[in-house]
Amino acid sequence: MACVLEAPLRMSVLSEVTASSRHYVDRLFDLDPQKVLQGVIDMKNAVIGNNKQKANLIVLGAVPSLKVSTKKEFSCWRSSGIVKWKGLMNGGNWLLYLLQQETSSTELRTECAVVLGSLAMGTENNVKSLLDCHIIPALLQGLLSPDLKFIEACLRCLRTIFISPVTPEDLLYTVRMQALKCFSVLAFENPQVSMTLVNVSVDGELLPQIFVKMLQRDKPIEMQLTSAKCLTSMCRAGAIRTDDSCIVLKTLPCLVRMCSKERLLEERVEGAETLAYLIETDVELQRIASITDHLIVMLADYFKYPSSVSAITDIKRLDHDLKHAHELRQAAFKLYASLGANDEDIRKKIIETENMMDRIVNGLSESSIKVRLAAVRCLHSLSRSVQQLRTSFQDHAVWKPLMKVLQNAPNEILVVASSTLCNLLLEFSPSKEPILESGAIELLCSLTQSENLALRVNGIWALMNMAFQAEQKIKSDILRGLSTEQLFQLLSDSDVNVLMKTLGLLRNLLSTRPHIDHIMSTHGKQIMQAVTLILEGEHNIEVKEQTLCILANIADGTTAKELIMTNDDILQKIKYYMSHSNAKLQLAAMFCISNLIWNEEEGSQERQDKLRDMGIVDILHKLSQSSDPNLCDKAKTALQQYLA
Repeated sequence: MACVLEAPLRMSVLSEVTASSRHYVDRLFDLDPQKVLQGVIDMKNAVIGNNKQKANLIVLGAVPSLKVSTKKEFSCWRSSGIVKWKGLMNGGNWLLYLLQQETSSTELRTECAVVLGSLAMGTENNVKSLLDCHIIPALLQGLLSPDLKFIEACLRCLRTIFISPVTPEDLLYTVRMQALKCFSVLAFENPQVSMTLVNVSVDGELLPQIFVKMLQRDKPIEMQLTSAKCLTSMCRAGAIRTDDSCIVLKTLPCLVRMCSKERLLEERVEGAETLAYLIETDVELQRIASITDHLIVMLADYFKYPSSVSAITDIKRLDHDLKHAHELRQAAFKLYASLGANDEDIRKKIIETENMMDRIVNGLSESSIKVRLAAVRCLHSLSRSVQQLRTSFQDHAVWKPLMKVLQNAPNEILVVASSTLCNLLLEFSPSKEPILESGAIELLCSLTQSENLALRVNGIWALMNMAFQAEQKIKSDILRGLSTEQLFQLLSDSDVNVLMKTLGLLRNLLSTRPHIDHIMSTHGKQIMQAVTLILEGEHNIEVKEQTLCILANIADGTTAKELIMTNDDILQKIKYYMSHSNAKLQLAAMFCISNLIWNEEEGSQERQDKLRDMGIVDILHKLSQSSDPNLCDKAKTALQQYLA
């Protein structure tokens, strides 16, 4: 067993220690846990209000006197009966040992923390001795315990030590930073914790106000950044309003400062990523950030590492720049994505920034997955611009690297990339045609079969955009690629977004009469069956409205409308929804009727007669008196078809 003495024994001091004080310490070394616990409790009672007793217990055996390398050595030491060593282990040290041992009961650990706190309330020398025993890390570790009484005892002891004038400033700063980081993590995406923290008062001052003071320029950069992260997390969790002055005038400007060239690369990364998170969902914060300290132009510098100068003159700087280059590009893409999420003018400024589109395109093929993901997010944000889809996106053919990304990427990248593709497939996008020619239908149909919900939604959404005002061949290719079985699978999906986008796809497929008639001639039976199931199912108003609109499109076909007229079940459902309590469903059902009875079309008289016999005309008369102007006008227009 190796026992290493750190300092010679102060025998002159030890000789002054009373026998009763030694008795308290001796009991800590007993092999019976209950006797150890009782010894600590007795020690607690003995030191209350007795500074001399506190000093005796601390100096007993010198502080600090002994290092024991392992738990095994402690165990050997305790069981060996070599009591001469007990005098070398001071009370504070042994209490700390018991406090940190997982084998100690929670009650024992709590009592140890209470005694240590009481010892710290003695003289300044007591605090110094405890600090020499490295009490702070032990108490901070205790805060991870699930037991609230033990945590409370550790916190009280910590507070006593921190308010002592002999506690070093750098130690206070370190602990304060650890507390700040803890608050930041606890508040992140946690509304309950954030609402609690925002109302915490410390010496009459609310916690957010304390954080704001830590944002001041004269504070260490680490403190400014971490305080800004705390306020950001609390804001995003809904505990602080986005228009609160502590966010608009303090947190946001502080984070923009962190993005400047004067800051270290790692600070610029953290500042940009935190700012991106802060403004991600708020239009006004995006606008304010975009005009603060030329932020958009400032971010362009993030792509300039490593610089050619550093490569030539400073190998250490080159190594440092290389290490952070990926992180810088990732942070810049993230912040650009947040800045351009909503405002068209901001998107224009971003795209006009030096070589921006080239940087995004290059980012899509980066080796780093994080950089690729951030680049795709940036592209997705900018793809919301109609003007940029028609100009910059076409000039740089961004659809090519995007399609490449979609061929083989993790799901997190696929989700954002497929969302971007949805925008590139809108009818006004010049990229739509070349994307179709590159085999996108097969890719998108495969996404609709994914177990990932977001990918299913995006796959069907992109197909819906693709089908809008598309040629008949494209529509046929989509139906062929999906297959009837998969279409039914999507229409029975438990997620309402998948269902709504699938209905939207059907509605776009069933547009223009030749297309309606062609599709219904090949898939009519299956589509009518799906429509029936949805109208009979427990679905929300929006789903049923969309389904009725599909029926209205079918009713507009030349031959397809006969699939409705020969289906009494469907006709009864249309009649039912004409008298529904919801005006949207009534109006959608009215569109079906209007398309069926339009008298300029062949067979209109027979259709009108059949619908009259069903009581449709009576319902139209009632609706013509409706207080809803849309229903009233539509009913009157339909009645005119009978009078013509």
